[in-house]
Amino acid sequence: MSVLSVSSVDKFFVILLERLPLTTPPLSWLLILGALMAFAPMSIDLYLPGLPAIAAEFGADPSVVQFTLASFFIGMALGQVIHGPLADRYGRKPPLYVGLGFFVLASVGCAFASNITTLILLRFAQAVSGCAGVVIARAVVRDRFDAHTSAKVYSLLILVMGLAPILAPFLGGWILLFASWRAIFLALALFGLACLVGVWRYLPETRPGNAPATGGGIGSALRVYGQLLRDRRFTGYALAGGFTQAGMFAYITGSPHVFIDLYGVPAHHYGWLFGLNAVGLIASSQYNRRLLQHESADSVLRRANRWTVFAGLLLLAVAVMGWGGLPVLLVPLFIYLVSVGFTAPNAMANALAHQGARAGSASALIGTLQFGVATVASALVGLLGHGSPLPMAAVIAGCGLLAYGAYRLLVGGGTA
Repeated sequence: MSVLSVSSVDKFFVILLERLPLTTPPLSWLLILGALMAFAPMSIDLYLPGLPAIAAEFGADPSVVQFTLASFFIGMALGQVIHGPLADRYGRKPPLYVGLGFFVLASVGCAFASNITTLILLRFAQAVSGCAGVVIARAVVRDRFDAHTSAKVYSLLILVMGLAPILAPFLGGWILLFASWRAIFLALALFGLACLVGVWRYLPETRPGNAPATGGGIGSALRVYGQLLRDRRFTGYALAGGFTQAGMFAYITGSPHVFIDLYGVPAHHYGWLFGLNAVGLIASSQYNRRLLQHESADSVLRRANRWTVFAGLLLLAVAVMGWGGLPVLLVPLFIYLVSVGFTAPNAMANALAHQGARAGSASALIGTLQFGVATVASALVGLLGHGSPLPMAAVIAGCGLLAYGAYRLLVGGGTA
Protein backbone atom coordinates (compact mmCIF):
# COMPACT_ATOMS: atom_id res chain seq x y z
CA MET A 1 0.00 0.00 0.00
CA SER A 2 1.57 3.31 -1.03
CA VAL A 3 1.75 6.09 1.50
CA LEU A 4 0.48 8.43 -1.23
CA SER A 5 -2.76 6.48 -1.46
CA VAL A 6 -3.86 6.86 2.12
CA SER A 7 -6.06 9.65 3.45
CA SER A 8 -4.69 12.70 5.22
CA VAL A 9 -5.67 11.22 8.59
CA ASP A 10 -3.91 7.98 7.70
CA LYS A 11 -0.79 9.97 6.81
CA PHE A 12 -0.78 11.34 10.34
CA PHE A 13 -0.66 7.79 11.68
CA VAL A 14 2.13 6.91 9.26
CA ILE A 15 4.18 9.72 10.82
CA LEU A 16 3.08 8.63 14.30
CA LEU A 17 4.39 5.15 13.62
CA GLU A 18 7.83 6.62 12.87
CA ARG A 19 8.02 5.59 9.26
CA LEU A 20 7.24 1.94 9.66
CA PRO A 21 7.20 -0.22 6.49
CA LEU A 22 4.80 0.73 3.68
CA THR A 23 2.43 -1.97 4.96
CA THR A 24 1.54 0.29 7.89
CA PRO A 25 -2.19 -0.14 8.54
CA PRO A 26 -4.53 2.86 8.10
CA LEU A 27 -6.23 4.58 11.00
CA SER A 28 -9.46 2.61 10.53
CA TRP A 29 -7.56 -0.66 10.93
CA LEU A 30 -5.76 0.49 14.09
CA LEU A 31 -9.04 1.64 15.64
CA ILE A 32 -10.73 -1.70 14.90
CA LEU A 33 -7.84 -3.73 16.31
CA GLY A 34 -7.72 -1.50 19.39
CA ALA A 35 -11.45 -1.94 19.92
CA LEU A 36 -11.14 -5.72 19.55
CA MET A 37 -8.37 -5.82 22.15
CA ALA A 38 -10.53 -3.65 24.44
CA PHE A 39 -13.24 -6.32 24.78
CA ALA A 40 -11.94 -7.47 28.15
CA PRO A 41 -11.55 -4.04 29.83
CA MET A 42 -14.86 -2.84 28.35
CA SER A 43 -16.72 -5.94 29.53
CA ILE A 44 -15.14 -5.73 33.00
CA ASP A 45 -14.82 -2.05 33.81
CA LEU A 46 -18.12 -0.82 32.35
CA TYR A 47 -20.26 -2.85 34.74
CA LEU A 48 -18.14 -2.45 37.91
CA PRO A 49 -20.22 0.52 39.15
CA GLY A 50 -23.32 -1.66 38.79
CA LEU A 51 -22.18 -4.48 41.09
CA PRO A 52 -23.96 -3.13 44.21
CA ALA A 53 -27.18 -2.64 42.21
CA ILE A 54 -26.97 -6.21 40.87
CA ALA A 55 -26.51 -7.57 44.40
CA ALA A 56 -29.47 -5.53 45.65
CA GLU A 57 -31.85 -6.55 42.86
CA PHE A 58 -31.11 -10.27 43.11
CA GLY A 59 -30.74 -10.25 46.90
CA ALA A 60 -27.32 -11.84 46.50
CA ASP A 61 -24.26 -11.58 48.71
CA PRO A 62 -21.57 -9.32 47.19
CA SER A 63 -19.13 -12.25 47.21
CA VAL A 64 -21.57 -14.20 45.00
CA VAL A 65 -21.96 -11.27 42.63
CA GLN A 66 -18.16 -11.22 42.26
CA PHE A 67 -18.48 -14.62 40.56
CA THR A 68 -19.77 -12.70 37.53
CA LEU A 69 -16.22 -11.36 37.30
CA ALA A 70 -14.54 -14.70 38.00
CA SER A 71 -16.67 -16.50 35.41
CA PHE A 72 -15.65 -13.88 32.85
CA PHE A 73 -11.96 -14.48 33.58
CA ILE A 74 -12.45 -18.24 33.22
CA GLY A 75 -14.31 -17.77 29.95
CA MET A 76 -11.52 -15.56 28.60
CA ALA A 77 -8.95 -18.21 29.52
CA LEU A 78 -10.84 -21.14 27.97
CA GLY A 79 -12.34 -19.40 24.95
CA GLN A 80 -9.01 -18.36 23.50
CA VAL A 81 -7.93 -21.98 23.22
CA ILE A 82 -10.86 -22.48 20.84
CA HIS A 83 -10.49 -19.38 18.68
CA GLY A 84 -6.76 -19.67 18.02
CA PRO A 85 -6.79 -22.91 15.98
CA LEU A 86 -9.94 -21.77 14.16
CA ALA A 87 -8.17 -18.57 13.10
CA ASP A 88 -5.20 -20.56 11.80
CA ARG A 89 -7.40 -23.01 9.90
CA TYR A 90 -10.18 -20.83 8.48
CA GLY A 91 -8.57 -17.39 8.39
CA ARG A 92 -8.82 -14.42 10.75
CA LYS A 93 -12.24 -12.99 9.84
CA PRO A 94 -14.70 -15.96 9.92
CA PRO A 95 -14.06 -16.77 13.62
CA LEU A 96 -14.38 -13.06 14.35
CA TYR A 97 -17.83 -12.91 12.76
CA VAL A 98 -19.04 -15.87 14.82
CA GLY A 99 -17.43 -14.72 18.07
CA LEU A 100 -18.69 -11.14 17.86
CA GLY A 101 -22.17 -12.30 16.90
CA PHE A 102 -22.44 -14.54 19.95
CA PHE A 103 -21.00 -11.77 22.15
CA VAL A 104 -23.87 -9.50 21.11
CA LEU A 105 -26.42 -12.22 21.91
CA ALA A 106 -24.81 -13.04 25.28
CA SER A 107 -24.75 -9.34 26.21
CA VAL A 108 -28.46 -8.99 25.45
CA GLY A 109 -29.04 -12.12 27.53
CA CYS A 110 -27.17 -10.55 30.47
CA ALA A 111 -29.41 -7.50 30.22
CA PHE A 112 -32.51 -9.68 30.68
CA ALA A 113 -31.10 -12.19 33.20
CA SER A 114 -33.69 -13.17 35.79
CA ASN A 115 -31.31 -14.36 38.53
CA ILE A 116 -27.66 -14.22 39.55
CA THR A 117 -26.91 -17.77 38.39
CA THR A 118 -28.10 -16.98 34.88
CA LEU A 119 -26.03 -13.81 34.85
CA ILE A 120 -22.90 -15.71 35.92
CA LEU A 121 -23.40 -18.25 33.13
CA LEU A 122 -24.07 -15.58 30.52
CA ARG A 123 -20.97 -13.67 31.60
CA PHE A 124 -18.99 -16.84 30.90
CA ALA A 125 -20.61 -17.05 27.44
CA GLN A 126 -19.85 -13.38 26.88
CA ALA A 127 -16.16 -13.98 27.56
CA VAL A 128 -15.85 -17.19 25.51
CA SER A 129 -17.30 -15.46 22.45
CA GLY A 130 -15.82 -11.98 22.88
CA CYS A 131 -12.24 -13.19 23.35
CA ALA A 132 -12.16 -14.00 19.62
CA GLY A 133 -11.44 -10.32 19.10
CA VAL A 134 -8.50 -10.32 21.52
CA VAL A 135 -6.91 -13.45 20.02
CA ILE A 136 -7.29 -12.48 16.40
CA ALA A 137 -6.25 -8.83 16.84
CA ARG A 138 -2.87 -10.00 18.15
CA ALA A 139 -2.52 -12.53 15.33
CA VAL A 140 -3.34 -9.88 12.71
CA VAL A 141 -0.48 -7.70 13.94
CA ARG A 142 1.87 -10.68 13.81
CA ASP A 143 0.73 -11.41 10.24
CA ARG A 144 1.90 -7.99 9.09
CA PHE A 145 4.99 -7.09 11.14
CA ASP A 146 8.25 -8.45 12.56
CA ALA A 147 8.93 -8.56 16.32
CA HIS A 148 10.44 -5.08 16.63
CA THR A 149 7.72 -3.35 14.63
CA SER A 150 4.99 -5.45 16.27
CA ALA A 151 6.05 -4.11 19.66
CA LYS A 152 5.50 -0.56 18.36
CA VAL A 153 2.10 -1.45 16.92
CA TYR A 154 1.03 -3.20 20.15
CA SER A 155 2.02 -0.03 22.03
CA LEU A 156 -0.20 2.01 19.70
CA LEU A 157 -3.06 -0.42 20.25
CA ILE A 158 -2.68 0.03 24.01
CA LEU A 159 -3.22 3.75 23.36
CA VAL A 160 -6.54 2.93 21.66
CA MET A 161 -7.69 0.16 24.00
CA GLY A 162 -6.40 2.04 27.04
CA LEU A 163 -9.29 4.48 26.76
CA ALA A 164 -11.58 1.66 27.94
CA PRO A 165 -10.42 1.46 31.60
CA ILE A 166 -10.40 5.27 31.76
CA LEU A 167 -13.83 5.90 30.25
CA ALA A 168 -15.73 2.70 31.08
CA PRO A 169 -16.21 3.27 34.86
CA PHE A 170 -17.41 6.83 34.17
CA LEU A 171 -19.73 5.68 31.39
CA GLY A 172 -21.10 2.90 33.57
CA GLY A 173 -21.74 5.38 36.36
CA TRP A 174 -23.55 7.76 34.02
CA ILE A 175 -25.69 4.95 32.64
CA LEU A 176 -26.73 4.09 36.20
CA LEU A 177 -27.86 7.68 36.75
CA PHE A 178 -30.48 7.35 34.03
CA ALA A 179 -31.17 3.60 33.79
CA SER A 180 -30.65 0.31 35.59
CA TRP A 181 -27.57 -1.90 35.50
CA ARG A 182 -29.24 -3.86 32.68
CA ALA A 183 -28.67 -0.94 30.31
CA ILE A 184 -24.91 -1.42 30.79
CA PHE A 185 -25.10 -4.81 29.09
CA LEU A 186 -27.22 -3.37 26.28
CA ALA A 187 -24.41 -0.83 25.78
CA LEU A 188 -21.95 -3.74 25.55
CA ALA A 189 -24.18 -5.37 22.94
CA LEU A 190 -24.04 -2.17 20.87
CA PHE A 191 -20.25 -2.09 21.28
CA GLY A 192 -20.01 -5.65 19.97
CA LEU A 193 -22.31 -4.85 17.06
CA ALA A 194 -20.21 -1.80 16.13
CA CYS A 195 -17.06 -3.94 16.16
CA LEU A 196 -18.76 -6.55 13.98
CA VAL A 197 -19.65 -3.91 11.39
CA GLY A 198 -16.14 -2.47 11.58
CA VAL A 199 -14.51 -5.85 10.99
CA TRP A 200 -16.74 -6.49 7.97
CA ARG A 201 -16.16 -3.02 6.53
CA TYR A 202 -12.54 -2.18 7.28
CA LEU A 203 -10.47 -5.20 8.38
CA PRO A 204 -8.86 -7.23 5.56
CA GLU A 205 -8.05 -10.91 5.81
CA THR A 206 -4.38 -11.12 6.85
CA ARG A 207 -3.70 -14.83 7.25
CA PRO A 208 -0.70 -15.54 4.99
CA GLY A 209 -1.98 -16.89 1.68
CA ASN A 210 0.89 -19.35 1.36
CA ALA A 211 0.54 -20.66 4.91
CA PRO A 212 -0.84 -24.19 5.11
CA ALA A 213 -4.00 -24.47 7.14
CA THR A 214 -3.51 -26.38 10.35
CA GLY A 215 -5.18 -29.75 10.54
CA GLY A 216 -8.64 -30.02 12.02
CA GLY A 217 -9.71 -31.62 15.24
CA ILE A 218 -8.82 -31.45 18.89
CA GLY A 219 -5.78 -33.68 18.46
CA SER A 220 -4.16 -31.33 15.96
CA ALA A 221 -4.82 -28.30 18.15
CA LEU A 222 -3.33 -30.04 21.18
CA ARG A 223 -0.21 -30.96 19.21
CA VAL A 224 0.30 -27.33 18.25
CA TYR A 225 -0.17 -26.19 21.84
CA GLY A 226 2.27 -28.88 23.00
CA GLN A 227 4.88 -27.65 20.54
CA LEU A 228 4.41 -24.08 21.75
CA LEU A 229 4.73 -25.04 25.42
CA ARG A 230 7.96 -26.90 24.69
CA ASP A 231 9.39 -23.70 23.22
CA ARG A 232 11.18 -22.22 26.26
CA ARG A 233 11.45 -18.71 24.87
CA PHE A 234 7.79 -18.56 23.82
CA THR A 235 6.67 -19.82 27.23
CA GLY A 236 9.04 -17.47 29.05
CA TYR A 237 7.80 -14.39 27.20
CA ALA A 238 4.16 -15.48 27.57
CA LEU A 239 4.50 -16.02 31.33
CA ALA A 240 6.51 -12.84 31.84
CA GLY A 241 3.69 -10.85 30.28
CA GLY A 242 0.99 -13.02 31.83
CA PHE A 243 2.15 -12.78 35.44
CA THR A 244 2.66 -9.02 35.14
CA GLN A 245 -0.87 -8.57 33.83
CA ALA A 246 -2.20 -10.93 36.50
CA GLY A 247 -0.95 -8.40 39.04
CA MET A 248 -2.94 -5.74 37.20
CA PHE A 249 -6.09 -7.88 37.42
CA ALA A 250 -5.46 -8.38 41.14
CA TYR A 251 -5.48 -4.59 41.40
CA ILE A 252 -8.73 -4.39 39.38
CA THR A 253 -10.37 -6.97 41.67
CA GLY A 254 -9.10 -5.58 44.97
CA SER A 255 -9.03 -1.83 44.43
CA PRO A 256 -12.80 -1.13 44.81
CA HIS A 257 -12.77 -2.64 48.30
CA VAL A 258 -9.43 -1.08 49.26
CA PHE A 259 -10.18 2.41 47.96
CA ILE A 260 -13.88 2.67 48.86
CA ASP A 261 -14.37 0.46 51.92
CA LEU A 262 -10.99 0.73 53.66
CA TYR A 263 -9.91 4.27 52.80
CA GLY A 264 -13.34 5.89 52.42
CA VAL A 265 -13.03 7.08 48.83
CA PRO A 266 -16.56 8.02 47.60
CA ALA A 267 -17.82 5.53 45.04
CA HIS A 268 -18.33 8.25 42.43
CA HIS A 269 -14.66 9.28 42.84
CA TYR A 270 -13.30 5.76 42.38
CA GLY A 271 -13.22 6.26 38.60
CA TRP A 272 -10.77 9.16 39.00
CA LEU A 273 -8.19 7.02 40.78
CA PHE A 274 -8.79 4.14 38.39
CA GLY A 275 -8.43 6.47 35.42
CA LEU A 276 -5.22 8.04 36.78
CA ASN A 277 -3.51 4.65 36.88
CA ALA A 278 -4.82 3.85 33.41
CA VAL A 279 -3.27 7.08 32.13
CA GLY A 280 0.08 5.91 33.52
CA LEU A 281 -0.28 2.62 31.65
CA ILE A 282 -1.09 4.40 28.39
CA ALA A 283 1.73 6.93 28.76
CA SER A 284 4.33 4.24 29.38
CA SER A 285 3.15 2.20 26.39
CA GLN A 286 3.64 5.23 24.17
CA TYR A 287 7.07 6.01 25.59
CA ASN A 288 7.88 2.37 24.89
CA ARG A 289 7.58 3.15 21.15
CA ARG A 290 10.25 5.84 21.52
CA LEU A 291 12.59 3.48 23.36
CA LEU A 292 12.20 0.93 20.57
CA GLN A 293 13.73 3.38 18.10
CA HIS A 294 17.16 2.55 19.51
CA GLU A 295 16.68 -0.50 21.75
CA SER A 296 15.43 -4.04 21.25
CA ALA A 297 12.07 -5.11 22.66
CA ASP A 298 13.90 -7.70 24.75
CA SER A 299 16.18 -5.20 26.49
CA VAL A 300 13.25 -2.92 27.35
CA LEU A 301 11.31 -5.91 28.68
CA ARG A 302 14.24 -6.97 30.86
CA ARG A 303 14.43 -3.57 32.57
CA ALA A 304 10.65 -3.33 32.92
CA ASN A 305 10.61 -6.67 34.75
CA ARG A 306 12.98 -5.24 37.36
CA TRP A 307 10.71 -2.24 37.92
CA THR A 308 7.76 -4.61 38.29
CA VAL A 309 9.55 -6.45 41.11
CA PHE A 310 10.57 -3.18 42.77
CA ALA A 311 7.04 -1.74 42.64
CA GLY A 312 5.47 -4.95 43.92
CA LEU A 313 7.83 -5.27 46.89
CA LEU A 314 7.48 -1.57 47.74
CA LEU A 315 3.68 -1.93 47.63
CA LEU A 316 3.90 -4.94 49.96
CA ALA A 317 6.10 -3.02 52.40
CA VAL A 318 3.70 -0.06 52.44
CA ALA A 319 0.74 -2.37 53.06
CA VAL A 320 2.49 -4.25 55.87
CA MET A 321 3.80 -1.16 57.64
CA GLY A 322 0.78 1.05 56.95
CA TRP A 323 2.92 3.98 55.88
CA GLY A 324 1.11 7.15 54.86
CA GLY A 325 -2.32 5.71 54.12
CA LEU A 326 -3.83 5.77 50.65
CA PRO A 327 -1.61 8.52 49.09
CA VAL A 328 1.56 6.51 49.74
CA LEU A 329 -0.10 3.25 48.67
CA LEU A 330 -0.98 4.79 45.31
CA VAL A 331 2.68 5.46 44.44
CA PRO A 332 3.89 1.84 44.05
CA LEU A 333 0.55 0.91 42.48
CA PHE A 334 1.11 3.58 39.84
CA ILE A 335 4.71 2.42 39.24
CA TYR A 336 3.52 -1.17 38.82
CA LEU A 337 0.88 -0.25 36.27
CA VAL A 338 3.36 1.95 34.39
CA SER A 339 5.66 -1.10 34.12
CA VAL A 340 2.81 -3.05 32.49
CA GLY A 341 2.88 -0.53 29.62
CA PHE A 342 6.45 -1.62 28.87
CA THR A 343 6.05 -5.31 29.63
CA ALA A 344 2.84 -6.18 27.79
CA PRO A 345 3.69 -5.08 24.21
CA ASN A 346 7.30 -6.29 24.29
CA ALA A 347 6.50 -9.68 25.81
CA MET A 348 3.69 -10.18 23.27
CA ALA A 349 5.84 -9.18 20.29
CA ASN A 350 8.72 -11.47 21.28
CA ALA A 351 6.44 -14.41 22.03
CA LEU A 352 4.75 -14.21 18.62
CA ALA A 353 7.84 -13.25 16.61
CA HIS A 354 8.60 -16.66 15.10
CA GLN A 355 5.19 -18.34 15.08
CA GLY A 356 4.21 -17.76 11.43
CA ALA A 357 1.15 -19.73 10.35
CA ARG A 358 0.36 -20.81 13.89
CA ALA A 359 0.20 -17.21 15.16
CA GLY A 360 -3.50 -17.62 15.97
CA SER A 361 -2.84 -20.63 18.19
CA ALA A 362 0.15 -18.90 19.78
CA SER A 363 -1.92 -15.79 20.47
CA ALA A 364 -4.66 -17.96 21.97
CA LEU A 365 -2.25 -19.81 24.24
CA ILE A 366 -0.77 -16.52 25.45
CA GLY A 367 -4.26 -15.28 26.28
CA THR A 368 -5.16 -18.52 28.04
CA LEU A 369 -2.03 -18.37 30.17
CA GLN A 370 -2.63 -14.71 30.97
CA PHE A 371 -6.26 -15.05 31.97
CA GLY A 372 -5.58 -18.36 33.71
CA VAL A 373 -3.10 -16.79 36.09
CA ALA A 374 -5.30 -13.66 36.29
CA THR A 375 -8.18 -15.83 37.50
CA VAL A 376 -5.99 -17.35 40.21
CA ALA A 377 -4.61 -13.95 41.23
CA SER A 378 -8.09 -12.43 41.45
CA ALA A 379 -9.39 -15.37 43.49
CA LEU A 380 -6.45 -15.10 45.90
CA VAL A 381 -7.24 -11.45 46.58
CA GLY A 382 -10.69 -12.51 47.79
CA LEU A 383 -9.58 -15.64 49.63
CA LEU A 384 -6.82 -13.93 51.62
CA GLY A 385 -9.30 -11.63 53.35
CA HIS A 386 -10.73 -8.12 53.17
CA GLY A 387 -9.55 -6.39 56.36
CA SER A 388 -6.57 -4.55 54.88
CA PRO A 389 -4.83 -3.77 51.58
CA LEU A 390 -2.32 -6.53 52.36
CA PRO A 391 -4.00 -9.33 50.30
CA MET A 392 -4.05 -7.17 47.15
CA ALA A 393 -0.47 -6.01 47.74
CA ALA A 394 0.83 -9.53 48.42
CA VAL A 395 -0.71 -10.94 45.25
CA ILE A 396 0.64 -8.08 43.12
CA ALA A 397 4.13 -8.48 44.60
CA GLY A 398 3.99 -12.24 44.01
CA CYS A 399 2.96 -11.73 40.39
CA GLY A 400 5.89 -9.35 39.85
CA LEU A 401 8.37 -11.87 41.26
CA LEU A 402 6.91 -14.71 39.16
CA ALA A 403 7.10 -12.59 35.99
CA TYR A 404 10.75 -11.83 36.66
CA GLY A 405 11.50 -15.47 37.47
CA ALA A 406 9.78 -16.78 34.32
CA TYR A 407 11.80 -14.42 32.13
CA ARG A 408 15.12 -15.19 33.81
CA LEU A 409 14.68 -18.96 33.88
CA LEU A 410 13.07 -19.56 30.47
CA VAL A 411 14.32 -16.73 28.28
CA GLY A 412 17.56 -15.77 29.98
CA GLY A 413 17.87 -12.29 31.40
CA GLY A 414 21.37 -11.68 30.23
CA THR A 415 20.66 -11.28 26.56
CA ALA A 416 19.75 -8.01 24.90
